[in-house]
Amino acid sequence: MRIDKARRSVFLDPVDPTFYNDPYPAYRAIRAEIPVFKWEHYGIWCFARFEDVNALLRDRRFGRQILHVASREELGWAETPDHLKPFYDFESHSLLELEPPMHTRLRSLINRSFLSRRVERLRPAITSLANGLIDRFESQREAELLTAFATPIPVIVICDLLGVPAEMAQQLLAWSHDMVAMYQARRDRAIEERAVKATVEFSAFMRDYITERRKRPKDDLLSELIRVEEQGAKLTVDELVTTAILLLNAGHEATVHALGNGIKCLIEENIRDGIDEACIEETLRFDPPLHLFTRYALEDLDYAGTRLKKGESVGLMLGAANRDPARFPQPDRFIPSREPNPQVAFGAGIHFCIGAPLARLELQIALPLLFRRLPRLTLAKPPRYRNAYHFHGLEALKVSF
Repeated sequence: MRIDKARRSVFLDPVDPTFYNDPYPAYRAIRAEIPVFKWEHYGIWCFARFEDVNALLRDRRFGRQILHVASREELGWAETPDHLKPFYDFESHSLLELEPPMHTRLRSLINRSFLSRRVERLRPAITSLANGLIDRFESQREAELLTAFATPIPVIVICDLLGVPAEMAQQLLAWSHDMVAMYQARRDRAIEERAVKATVEFSAFMRDYITERRKRPKDDLLSELIRVEEQGAKLTVDELVTTAILLLNAGHEATVHALGNGIKCLIEENIRDGIDEACIEETLRFDPPLHLFTRYALEDLDYAGTRLKKGESVGLMLGAANRDPARFPQPDRFIPSREPNPQVAFGAGIHFCIGAPLARLELQIALPLLFRRLPRLTLAKPPRYRNAYHFHGLEALKVSF
């Protein structure tokens, strides 16, 4: 890493193993020198302080979408390459990429299924699932927990919520992994082609499944969204397909790595009991699964002495904000009872993670249960993180007990 304070720029390769295995020293150095900086690798202005990240997540002068207020020609953008059009056509209906009023309409339709009281009803099923997974490997005295525990919980829960058969979980995961890879720093043509192929196949599966659900509706989120579409024409078929896929992609990727990172952290901190809600929030602050969230400036503006033009992207560094000493005393210490703890692992503002109540419930059930049943849990091998920045999750988590 090289910091050029005079030019307010940072030269830092996000696929450097030293960085993606432990990005926090780099964040600390950047924040101390130039907390608002041009990340030369991405070519965008980035913000590393909690105050800025929290404010910009809520600032309506910034958005996830830009083509609703500016043309490609105005922005100087080339046309989307033909080989990527299926992926971006799909994305154009995504809740994550939309701004009001379309975002408001879609989010209000989905939000009912993620209200805390409805999510709480899933507690017995999640507890049973977690116990069942532990039953499978408990007698072996060792396990790779990312595969055996952290991955199945969120994907099976989301499948159940949507009404998709659990036996499809592995195929859905494969499609999801290929699609989500489009957002990582090491993206190349092969990754793009796999993502497009997965998008086409996943969409075709979901269209067929929606057709089947129309004939035989059940008490699940997909059936509820279909009823909304049929009764009020408020949800198009494309929006329905994209929303169902988004819930799986977003609902499992971050939670898998929140679980994996959390388990690693608790083992390293030698915490075996007292894993309550405050402790869970601290795992999310200390080592969150998402480290960078980008937005567009929707108008020409000045922020924190930085002049931004309409259409410019900015990077909000969630992982750095969560370690800001101006907001979190002793930020590099894991403090299980930390209070207050306004961590931004789930974002903030109108794009605050819609599945946060469900993710929190899964963490609050799975982590204490795992350590209660396996109190001698230790790392069998030093874990390494994936080369997948801006996601931050482990390649594997090998343990003995």
